Amino acid sequence: MIKSYLKTALRFLLKNKTFSLINIFGLAAGTLCCLYILLYVQQQYSYDKQHKDAKDVYRITTDLVLTGDHHHSGASSPPITPAMRRDFPEVQNYTRVVSTDILGAKQHLLRYKEQSFYETGALYVDSTFFDIFNYKFVEGHPEHALDEPYDMVLLKSTADKLFGHESAVGKMVNIDDAYGKHDFKVTGVVDESLGKSHIAGNMFITMKSGPVGKSLSGITEWAGNNFLFAYVKLRPDADALALERKLPAFLNKYAADRLKALGMQKQLHLQHVTGIHTTSGYEIEPTKTTNPLFLLILVLIAVLIQVIACINFMNLSTARASKRAKEVGVRKVIGAGKYDLIKQFLGESFLLAFMGVIIALPLLYFFLPYLNDITRADIHLTFFEDYRLWLMLAALVFVTGFLAGSYPAFYLSNFEAIKVIKGNFSSRISATGIRKSLVVFQFVLSIVMITGIIIIYSQLNFVKSKDLGFDKSQKLVFNFYTSDAQSKMPALAKDLKQLAGVKYVTSADNYLSQFILHDYGVYPDGGDMATAIDAQNIACDEYFIQTNGIKLISGRDFMRGDSGKVLINQTLAKRLNLNPQTALGAKLYSKFTSAPASYVTVAGVMKDFNYNSLHDGVKPFMLIYDKNPGDFSSMIVSVNSSNYKRLLSTINTVWLKNLPSVPFQYAFLDDEVQKQYENEIILSQIINSFTIIAIIISCLGLFGLAAFSAEQRKKEIGIRKVLGSSVSGIVTLLSKDFLILVGISFGIATPLAWYGMNKWLQAFAYRIPLSWWMFALAGALAAIIALITVSSQAIKAALMNPVKSLKTE
Repeated sequence: MIKSYLKTALRFLLKNKTFSLINIFGLAAGTLCCLYILLYVQQQYSYDKQHKDAKDVYRITTDLVLTGDHHHSGASSPPITPAMRRDFPEVQNYTRVVSTDILGAKQHLLRYKEQSFYETGALYVDSTFFDIFNYKFVEGHPEHALDEPYDMVLLKSTADKLFGHESAVGKMVNIDDAYGKHDFKVTGVVDESLGKSHIAGNMFITMKSGPVGKSLSGITEWAGNNFLFAYVKLRPDADALALERKLPAFLNKYAADRLKALGMQKQLHLQHVTGIHTTSGYEIEPTKTTNPLFLLILVLIAVLIQVIACINFMNLSTARASKRAKEVGVRKVIGAGKYDLIKQFLGESFLLAFMGVIIALPLLYFFLPYLNDITRADIHLTFFEDYRLWLMLAALVFVTGFLAGSYPAFYLSNFEAIKVIKGNFSSRISATGIRKSLVVFQFVLSIVMITGIIIIYSQLNFVKSKDLGFDKSQKLVFNFYTSDAQSKMPALAKDLKQLAGVKYVTSADNYLSQFILHDYGVYPDGGDMATAIDAQNIACDEYFIQTNGIKLISGRDFMRGDSGKVLINQTLAKRLNLNPQTALGAKLYSKFTSAPASYVTVAGVMKDFNYNSLHDGVKPFMLIYDKNPGDFSSMIVSVNSSNYKRLLSTINTVWLKNLPSVPFQYAFLDDEVQKQYENEIILSQIINSFTIIAIIISCLGLFGLAAFSAEQRKKEIGIRKVLGSSVSGIVTLLSKDFLILVGISFGIATPLAWYGMNKWLQAFAYRIPLSWWMFALAGALAAIIALITVSSQAIKAALMNPVKSLKTE
């Protein structure tokens, strides 16, 4: 029986090549997109699941409230987890991680013999790190790998660059960075073959080492200093929720007086380690996380594209029912039951779905680099290593085959044998109405996705062109990662200022568009720390304002020797109840210890500017004058040149004069600003690419239906031509039904698109208004695409010689 069904299915597919190609190509394209997205989403949710005791590992997160400002951080204060280990029997072990990126040391110069290069991703960790987090040790052993000061474990890629094919364990590596020069002993080499982790490091250095270790050992602050990532491993029988309920009393025990003195509220929470990578909203993270809403959108896109391909199969199968009606009648006459026919037609659907998967796999392998480039992922196809891939493929074949084939199978099996043999192809199920509904559904999805593209691109263009309140164009950014390099910054700045294409040069401990770690509370005369306003800050020299094109609305700019002076923004002035016009000379106080309060003096008030992403509004901010060049790690150079190649060559010459052993690396400030919207750029590229595929699949189905419609009405078209109908009239006749369906789709899609995109725009503090033209343009594009698709068949039918279509009459 199965052999007979298979022969019949293959015979039908070979006989109806257009029908087969449309369906197989549509299902293959849909499967390709669906499979890639599922692999991507599965990878994002797989982070940290490789750790042996992952179910018992939690991160300590912090919620802070300071004078109405809420901070939601993935970091916490250094003393918290050691105290939890002492106070709570549920806590079996703990470890802490300090990312030097957060502390401002983003790159480190590694030296071994004649080999030297800059490396990122240095993490200072407790000696218990590898007891909690599992990595595959290529060399060495996790036990006692970080027991001694200046012990270090390297990621394999870093070890290979340093040592080549030599063994790394036991070798000494000199690291030169913002903390000075120190020698470290390599005790192990690890790779990430066990799985991905939200803790991405190239160097794991014991926390007992150097200035970082010395500083951490002396920190007893429970309220502030929330800069490290702390993890606890609970006993297998421990109740995490019960432990979390004990944390308020625990924090009150150690930090109540300090929090009260600072006017701060603080809460601690437990976050399961496997959920960290797919949870967004924390201000401080060791690596970039993925928004679960973004993953949900991707899954919806995958499902919708596959549904569009299935709809094509449904529509074309039911539209061509007359071609198979007599086959159904004959089968029923010779004894086939309804469920035998359902199994036959579902089998054909599963066969098509299987063929789609077989074609999709090599296509996916071919397009994988392009898709990875769009999503910034590194997905690899491991057919013989990962059973989950085979489960996905089997699930795709089953779900696609059943979804695509169920309606045609039930529709065709309902034909009555006597009627279809006599030539009456009616069924108890109305196919025309359902076909039209499915076409409407296809175009609703297409119009929603087209609208999404238009609005996302409009918002990205808005944030790209919006006046941020500072000048981001023609700015070069240089970063200095070692104390030696930082000491040469004044001499380099002096030489750069002599160049013809250079307008201004400034040095600071950070630059605009980057995450600002430094902040503390300030209050004016008559206030105290309980009413202090938390203000983020950048320490800089006297040229920062003019280099970045920031406007002052009152007071003056910094001058050389302005010790103890600050420039505040309008938002901070307003929050402090200071009149921006008369704030010059106001003292802003801070008090963190039992010593008398320290203060800074306001030299001027800056017009508000967006120093961070437009996702957020302007926060209280100030520039602090710093006369010590050793505190600076960034240099911003404002240039005016139409020949960047020549200017950069000249700057490189000056660089080599001052820093001959430091690589010449730079960035453009406008590019750094744009990087803040990387998630949105990725989303737009994904929607753009997959919308094109969805439209192509929809058009294939529409093309097939238009071709079938023209074939069914060829005698009618012949009669109309004989009676004098024009080609344009016939084209209009054949096209208008489909355009009406697109119009209905537009009416349904518009409110859906408006709701979804309005929700998406809420993530931006500054956003475009939704305008009618965005939806009208999406509808017009869908109508044009449909018209082009349908009219190609309509014109072909209209130009056919009526004699051929009427010769049998």
